[in-house]
Amino acid sequence: MVLFIVPRTLFFVSVLGLFIGSAHAQGGWQDAPGRFDYYVLSLSWSPSFCETATGNARRQQCGARPYSFVVHGLWPQYERGFPEFCLFPPPRLDRNIMRSMLDLMPAPGLVYHEWDQHGTCSGLQPREYFDLVRSAREKVQIPEQYSNPTAPLSVTPGQVADAFISANDGLSPQGITIDCGRGRLREVRICFTRDLKFRDCSPSVQRACRSERVIMPPVRGERLNDLPVPPSAIAERMINADTPSDLALP
Repeated sequence: MVLFIVPRTLFFVSVLGLFIGSAHAQGGWQDAPGRFDYYVLSLSWSPSFCETATGNARRQQCGARPYSFVVHGLWPQYERGFPEFCLFPPPRLDRNIMRSMLDLMPAPGLVYHEWDQHGTCSGLQPREYFDLVRSAREKVQIPEQYSNPTAPLSVTPGQVADAFISANDGLSPQGITIDCGRGRLREVRICFTRDLKFRDCSPSVQRACRSERVIMPPVRGERLNDLPVPPSAIAERMINADTPSDLALP
């Protein structure tokens, strides 16, 4: 009896090893630059992040300069799943490109990270990719009520989605998803075709926030025109103080 079980066990392990190897090879094929189906633009509600941020992340994103919705990233997606870190090691991102994105993305480390994890999967050169990030952000109109709230807002996820749909012609209920955590709005994610037209998100992306209501903390900081130093000087301080490994968003 023992002699019969051992060979079957070895046979099962061998087949399992082949299966795992095949799955790994398929994953490697999927994580190829430029081979994906569509994009997700992720907009993070900065005040929620700042409630719990610490260290460099808090200093970068939660200081004098006010942030409401900021760009977390523009992520290539498959209809099921997503690629990431498609080039290893990733091509080094030019510092001037990083600087040019600080009006949309709140920290140098975030810009570097998004290039390494997601930009390398776009099949684009760094300048082309970040130009595309800017173009995607420009296509989204932020609802007026969320542009600069000075007091906490209590909203339902459906209200946030409906406000974005009303403000953006062509955006459908299936093309936007709301992310929340700890009773706070975290992100609004909007799906685009590869040529930046609104499209429906695949089921793997449609993970709606399940909270009945969430809080949108008010925008922090001062208006740019009221700052004692120019915004460019604030950005320069951020750049000089940081290393590529510092992230301001999870």
